[in-house]
Amino acid sequence: MQIIPAIDIIDGKCVRLTQGDYALKTIYNENPLEVAQEFESIGVTRLHLVDLDGAKLGKVVNYKVLEKIASNTKLSIDFGGGIKTDDDIETVFNYGADLATVGSIAVKNKDLFFSWLKKYGADKIFLGADVKNEKIAVGGWLETTNVSIYDFIEENLKEGIKHVFCTDISKDGLLQGPSVDLYKNMMTKFPQLNLTASGGVSQLNDLHELKNIGCSGAIVGKAIYEGRITMDELKTFLK
Repeated sequence: MQIIPAIDIIDGKCVRLTQGDYALKTIYNENPLEVAQEFESIGVTRLHLVDLDGAKLGKVVNYKVLEKIASNTKLSIDFGGGIKTDDDIETVFNYGADLATVGSIAVKNKDLFFSWLKKYGADKIFLGADVKNEKIAVGGWLETTNVSIYDFIEENLKEGIKHVFCTDISKDGLLQGPSVDLYKNMMTKFPQLNLTASGGVSQLNDLHELKNIGCSGAIVGKAIYEGRITMDELKTFLK
């Protein structure tokens, strides 16, 4: 299972939100590149970079942060937040992302999303399924839809999607453990899915549990920044 540390960006700084609430913001580092390089130094190979300004404004904003990290590390970066247009997704790839993280557009403009899937290929797209009570949420978690997570995944698998990460908003940033039952259900229904768990990871045991149920990846953020999972523990897990 791949460990994918998250760096969330507001105003060019590394931050974390609690349950997607922009009012509940903690700044962890003024320099995201430093954070990325520290992850790389312990053996991390993948980074989940989230443009929270972009998610809120509906257009990619922090592409210069992406460029700086891509230029100064060998990390494979998936970048998301505000990817709404052809220009946005081109910008993301031009500034160094290996994968484009797409969520809201896959719900609100399926034809556009499927065109990207066809143009760039399934290995360049990381589909974000943000969930609240098993329903898809969009717009930086500011809006909940009536779309079932299972219907959403099924439809996208038919179009060729391979890589999906699922965040349970009710768990995110609370350090209360991930939504293991939800992920188990998803893996049971869609065994062919490369599923990355996101949200709620609070200790090393959570990572072992997610690995045991068959998740292909786990995105970890707040637990690292608040020392619940130390860099030494992460380094050992990565070996």
